[in-house]
Amino acid sequence: MATQSVEFAHVSFVLGDRKGAGGRRLLSDVSLKVEAGTTTALLGRSGSGKTTLLRTVNALVRPTGGRVLVGEQDVAAADVIALRRGIGYVIQETGLFPHMSVERNVGMALELAGKPAAERSARAVEMLRLVGLQEELAGRYPWQLSGGQRQRVGLARALAAEPAVLLMDEPFGALDPLTRAEMQTMLRELLRRVGKTTLIVTHDLEEALYLADRIVLLEGGEVVADLAAGEVRSSENEAMRRYVAATHRGSVEAPISKSERSGAPETGGDAGSGVLA
Repeated sequence: MATQSVEFAHVSFVLGDRKGAGGRRLLSDVSLKVEAGTTTALLGRSGSGKTTLLRTVNALVRPTGGRVLVGEQDVAAADVIALRRGIGYVIQETGLFPHMSVERNVGMALELAGKPAAERSARAVEMLRLVGLQEELAGRYPWQLSGGQRQRVGLARALAAEPAVLLMDEPFGALDPLTRAEMQTMLRELLRRVGKTTLIVTHDLEEALYLADRIVLLEGGEVVADLAAGEVRSSENEAMRRYVAATHRGSVEAPISKSERSGAPETGGDAGSGVLA
């Protein structure tokens, strides 16, 4: 399936009230277009609305206002099953079926589409290789894999049916730093090869800059910054400057002294002199 653009047109979402009167507002008049074949990171603190916005694309969340379009198709008018089969979806804990083999997990979208077993098996092996896994793992079960391997399998499953769009919701948040770095390197190379329109939700600025062409920062359900990745660190946008500063505190603040840790004054020379060094 050819990759497609994703457009949010004045999208709002109020939890608990379809009419928008009362309730909790999670999204407010969000408008942006993700060009086909590009990678956009939705960045923001917890509760900023980034996951809610992502889930409007595959109709897991139905906006209370505005429209979401995948290509030229209005998500609200689309057949939900057909829509979701054309969208790859990767989440933090992979969502693999524990009672199914890796091969069947990867080929699940093809199985639901009625593809023959031989085609599903061949595609599963192809996808495992694409994400850097050996085909010998096809016969194993998710509980027999490491966290990084399970995340690769989840990505392989998301790509198996040649989706037009790839959605990733903090896909590496549960991984240790070394495995996370390996996964980010693999994903960046893979996205360059497959050229899918990709939306990645993350609160990690470094991850967003490493993987995405474009960074969209949300606060309180609103877009407060929309920048090319290369413009983020030098941006004059106040919201983005605060976010960058918050994620780099360790590089600009002086280390805590021993005396600050203990609560005692730090002295030098003769401790009994009362003179501070």
